Amino acid sequence: QVQVVESGGGLVQPGGSLRLSCAASGSIFNVISMGWYRQAPGKERELVARFTSGGGINYADSVKGRFLISRDNAKNTLYLQMNSLKPEDTAVYYCNWVVRYLNYWGQGTQVTVSS
Repeated sequence: QVQVVESGGGLVQPGGSLRLSCAASGSIFNVISMGWYRQAPGKERELVARFTSGGGINYADSVKGRFLISRDNAKNTLYLQMNSLKPEDTAVYYCNWVVRYLNYWGQGTQVTVSS
């Protein structure tokens, strides 16, 4: 079993920055991929950024050049540095780990970009 917990959301002004963290615990081996998704009110959940099974990184076009995904394998922790935030980045952000081909999601953390 794997547990995933996000932290770091909050309210920020347009142009500001936030850093999200995602800690995984439990039976963390055979990790296929890990990444960040978001869901805005009335919209479907969408990919923000992820490490792929092949070792690459995918970013949504809307966040390229502004967001940076990183990880600390020793701590089983995933990060998302979000810069130059825009009101359209407002959403609940979810962390996802695919471990032994099973999907594990965190509870989500709210990010609100507003003046």
